[in-house]
Amino acid sequence: MFEYLKGIVVDIILDKIIIEVNGIGYRINSTTNSASKVKRGDQTIVYTHLVVREDELSLYGFTSTDELSMFQKLTSVSKIGPKVASGILSTYTPGKLGAYILSNDIASIAKSPGVGKKTAERIVLELKDKIDKTNVDYDYTLFNDDNKDDNEAVQALIALGYTKIEGEKAVQAVKDTSYATEEIIKNALRWLMK
Repeated sequence: MFEYLKGIVVDIILDKIIIEVNGIGYRINSTTNSASKVKRGDQTIVYTHLVVREDELSLYGFTSTDELSMFQKLTSVSKIGPKVASGILSTYTPGKLGAYILSNDIASIAKSPGVGKKTAERIVLELKDKIDKTNVDYDYTLFNDDNKDDNEAVQALIALGYTKIEGEKAVQAVKDTSYATEEIIKNALRWLMK
């Protein structure tokens, strides 16, 4: 029904964007990734998807068509609603999520809010053939089997409260093929505390 809205950003509330279009304020449910890309007072375009439920009409919107497309793919998966889909896209960019789906990385997908192992498996099963392989964001250094220690070190750093990006940067900064997982973790922690 609505393809996109073009207007002035009036307010940003975590994962919601309030946009004024011709004197009407629209509350658009979004992701933290999209919400972080807009500023109050800016004119912007938000690509939208209308969710119609028995008791509610909700407008979801994103700053890129890639994010909208991934949102629509996620909501096509059985038992995944728009809130869970936007939670997943608040955790990962569409490109990173696509890479996890294509590489069967169920553990990473399951780290999103509201997603358990079974849901992550369902996402991989139902979307693997629908992901555009040219538009994924692989971090090749972390997907190789040769780097199992690196992957384990990143997971340990995440468990200690660091973000995935911080963990990946720290592991890459101290990477040395002679290190075992424990040494990588210790050195990455030292690097992070600098």
